[in-house]
Formats: sequence, C-alpha cells, structure tokens
Amino acid sequence: MLSIDPNTNTERENYKFLIGSIIPRPIAFVTTLSEDGVLNGAPFSYFNIVSSNPPMISLSIQRPGGRQKDTARNILQKKEFVVHIVDEENVEKINKTAASLSPHESEIELAQLTEVASTKISVPGIQQAKIRLECVLEHSLTLGDLPGFDLIIGKIIQYHIEDDIYKNGRIDPIGLAAVSRLAGASYAKIGEVFEIERPK
Repeated sequence: MLSIDPNTNTERENYKFLIGSIIPRPIAFVTTLSEDGVLNGAPFSYFNIVSSNPPMISLSIQRPGGRQKDTARNILQKKEFVVHIVDEENVEKINKTAASLSPHESEIELAQLTEVASTKISVPGIQQAKIRLECVLEHSLTLGDLPGFDLIIGKIIQYHIEDDIYKNGRIDPIGLAAVSRLAGASYAKIGEVFEIERPK
C-alpha cells in the first residue's frame, strides 16, 4: 500500500486524491442573489449534513487563486440561500451553470432553469429540483492559505419536497434519483440499495 504525505503533494495532486477517494459526493445546487438582484446558481460537491437539531448543512466554497466566488460573496452579504438536490432529470442543466460567468450574468438564464419563489427568504429557488432547502447563514469561516476557501454553515428554515417522492415521512431514494459526483467529468446514479441492521 502506498503511503503519501500530503505536504509533499502539490495542491492539484491533493485535489485529485481527495475527489477520487471521497466518493460518491452529494451535489448541492445553490442559488443566491447578488447586491444588484442577479440570481446566481452554482453546483458544489463539498456539501453535507451538519446537524438535524437544528437542521443544518455545510458548503465548502473554494477560492481559486484566493478569489472569492459569487456564491460565497452573495451568501455572506444577504445571509440567505437555497440548496437544491441534483438529480438525473436536472443534472445536465445544472452542469451548464458551472460555466464561468461575470457576477452580472445569471447562470439560471444560461441553463434555462425556471425560477420559483421561496416561502421564507428573498432568494428564489428553481422549479426543476425535486427537493429544495431554504437556508439562512448560521456561521462562516475563512480557512486555508491565501485564504483558500469559505466554509458556510446554513440553517434550513423551510423544506420543499415533491409529493410523489415523500411517503410516510420518508423520502424515496429511487424516486429522488439523486446523482453524485465522482472525479473528473464522472457522476454516479443511485445503484443497488441494501440494508444492514445497526447494532444495539
């Protein structure tokens, strides 16, 4: 077995090692509003659950060359955002939003996604997602060299779930058909589902 000290790797080598080994990763499609009212949308696979009481999620938004991304800047300014789960039906449109646009251009328009009003915050979501989570900023940290990234903790204040996939208080994973991120241009679908009882 190889043994590698990350301090001897370049940033790119560490990146490739991490995205190739920590798989599959859920994908958050995040919408935010700029100061000028432009609806921004971007996908992030450094994303997960933080807590269920209260319900909170985390987003790690990298700063290429130390430059803060529009999503992080908008969240820190407005203190609210919407997280959508990326699924098989919307993944191709969501992928288009990863294009590098100026802060005055909307990825939502580029990908021909449909805006939908939120219930408790001013930031709209997109209609094409089966699940969307209205969030407010709970906490943020700037970490790494340069600095390297913004760590965002969001508190969920409203859930929106498509009727067909929510039964008896549970979400149907096959119906949701979430996709996950692997390395490079690779994604994965929900495959075989199996159960193992947790020990008491």
